[in-house]
Amino acid sequence: MKAILLKKYGGVGELYLGEAPTPLIKDEEVLVQVKAAALNRADILQRKGLYPPPPGESDIIGLEVSGEVAAVGKAVTEWAVGDRVFALLAGGGYAAYAKVHKDLLLQIPEKISFEEAAGLAEAFLTAWQAIVWLADLQGGETILVHAGASGVGTAAIQIAALKGADVIVTASAGKHNLCTKLGANHCIDYRLEEFAEKVRQRCPDGVHVVIDFIGAPYFEKNLSVLAADGRMVMLGFLGGTKLESLDLRPVIFKRLKVMGSTLRARSLEYKSALVRDFKKHGLPALAAGKMRPVIDSVFDWQQVQEAHAYMEANQNQGKIVLRIT
Repeated sequence: MKAILLKKYGGVGELYLGEAPTPLIKDEEVLVQVKAAALNRADILQRKGLYPPPPGESDIIGLEVSGEVAAVGKAVTEWAVGDRVFALLAGGGYAAYAKVHKDLLLQIPEKISFEEAAGLAEAFLTAWQAIVWLADLQGGETILVHAGASGVGTAAIQIAALKGADVIVTASAGKHNLCTKLGANHCIDYRLEEFAEKVRQRCPDGVHVVIDFIGAPYFEKNLSVLAADGRMVMLGFLGGTKLESLDLRPVIFKRLKVMGSTLRARSLEYKSALVRDFKKHGLPALAAGKMRPVIDSVFDWQQVQEAHAYMEANQNQGKIVLRIT
């Protein structure tokens, strides 16, 4: 089959369209003919050799796809050839075919295209895990979402708004309109404004939840804006991992919970339970149009180098998608 491969770890020039073996499915797996695959920050790290796939998973880049069921394993009864599906993967997405465990598939809602569906799984399941499972956000609480126009950020805004929260986001000024349309109540331009100061002006007692992708540069400020019994979920380190000094007193004095999470290396059981929960409580909102995938741009997969460069330039608002032709 055709697949996007790496000559060696490094820059975008190492990506090329080549040939790879078509995956062989086990009894509880499904073979998906991939129609579209979405980019994630983890893809860039993997390309550079900094984020290898979990043991036993495909070393082809790609964590989420959409497509049609091409074959099912002997133990699969809930899916049939031709079903329109989107899926969470631990690897193997940039390819003509991908194998997926039957419990990690979701049906594409009727009015959502393959390109839109490709940007659903990683963004919405990551945000659902962070907001619903880990932070346990409640209606009426206030949440601060950093990188509000990113793939996970746009999903997080919509999930938080669906739960009835007051949503504050940080994003560059040109992305505020999108964030507001998705449900953000207040936007802060992190390039021109000191976000912690602006949050304290709006919420003198602090926010209940922070979703952070930045890491070290925001860590102490995040602690300062959290309310008593506040919760912070860290999902990335775009700004770095090392702090020269840190005042830890807020953690104890305000009884804070600081959590970190990734989804890729979670167990099949954990991811299956997350998919079931989202299928029950989140997917109906997507089907009804109460939430939507946010797609910035679609590239033909032969333009994968350009797609990666575009993501690294940090200009996208929502997901970048590869159309598998």
